[in-house]
Amino acid sequence: MKVDIPYGKEEKIAVEIPDKNLTGVIYPNEVKVSDQTKTLLKAVERPIKSKSFADFLKDAKDILFIVNDGTRPTPTAKVLDIIYDLVKEKNIKFIIATGVHRAPTLEEYNFIFGKYYNEFKDRIYVHDCKKDDDMVHIGTSKNGTEMFVNKLGMAAHKIVIIGSVEPHYFGGYTGGRKSFLPGIASYKTIEQNHKHALKPGAKALALDGNPVHEDMIDALKTIADKEIFSIQTVLDAERRIYGTTAGHIHDSFYSAIAKAKEVFCVKIKEKADIVVSIAPYPMDVDLYQSQKALDNGKLALREGGVLIMVSKCRTGIGEKAFFELLSSMKTPQEVLAKIDKEFKLGWHKAAKMAEIATWAEMWGATDLNDSDMSSIFIKPYHDIQLAINDAIKKKGPNAKVLFLMDGSITVPMLL
Repeated sequence: MKVDIPYGKEEKIAVEIPDKNLTGVIYPNEVKVSDQTKTLLKAVERPIKSKSFADFLKDAKDILFIVNDGTRPTPTAKVLDIIYDLVKEKNIKFIIATGVHRAPTLEEYNFIFGKYYNEFKDRIYVHDCKKDDDMVHIGTSKNGTEMFVNKLGMAAHKIVIIGSVEPHYFGGYTGGRKSFLPGIASYKTIEQNHKHALKPGAKALALDGNPVHEDMIDALKTIADKEIFSIQTVLDAERRIYGTTAGHIHDSFYSAIAKAKEVFCVKIKEKADIVVSIAPYPMDVDLYQSQKALDNGKLALREGGVLIMVSKCRTGIGEKAFFELLSSMKTPQEVLAKIDKEFKLGWHKAAKMAEIATWAEMWGATDLNDSDMSSIFIKPYHDIQLAINDAIKKKGPNAKVLFLMDGSITVPMLL
């Protein structure tokens, strides 16, 4: 059987696999997508626990839009299409919720804002979590996370959030509260929150008992009086808008989760000896982001199996703290022992990768240097077909192979 693997923004790489070896080609679930504009309009006009968007704007002195960066498939430009006439004459600014990520490239600005980029570019600000002068302290969560956020968020009279809801490997789901933490939070705040990612309850689909999520919710209680209108989208496999919720920051987020589950929670009949997990564009921006494909892929892998991550890693490694820790240790066990003694932001990814390496093999088909990949317990490849062939040779002629085609956000679940 031939399988077309997405690689980078537009490239498709065809691979062949014997029918007897193939146990599944897993995409997000097929769902019926209605008119996308009507879906957006309905949510904005009938928000959850909030005024309508038009009424929300009426007395606004100024409005700050918090939008996702280029590592998320959020259809920000499509949302702007349906609200443009309501906001074009208003005093508006945009802040890109980068968290710990870098500033967008020109290509990413155009991906985020589409035709509106040239009109609004002088009103677009990029959050820099390490720029302490831009931060203001707004309180402390019960777990001790000190909430420092970008002062633009606190100075704004009203805030509009545009986000998307997908499974997240330790936050449970993206969306909603993540626009603030980590979106526009300080490095120190993000580090304190992400330390909770090492705890067992921090995993995909989990909210109740998830210390990362619960810490974010608690931290945001410090701005409960801030007027916020949240627009949350759920996309299908083709990045079309399947569902939209709007209104209260938390209620709109929770309401979107049912739709997200319908798309991204995919049932599988058995685990496989070999899992090929793809980080598609734009989640293939770097290794730091592509790691999510490993963490979801592991859920479909048998112990002792081979997990092949496919990602172009267009801009390289990304945030390097996790890479520096992994590459400085001789074994995954040493990595975990180091993290057990201390924590730095980024080491949560090192922990997740090292944990996989204790019970399975990680291989990677990427554009990265072989020496870099080898240094972090990933066997390097640049040819996806060769990686698959070698994995079958290693696991035996009857080895079962599963393809996770949108591995960054699809969660495989055993029947």
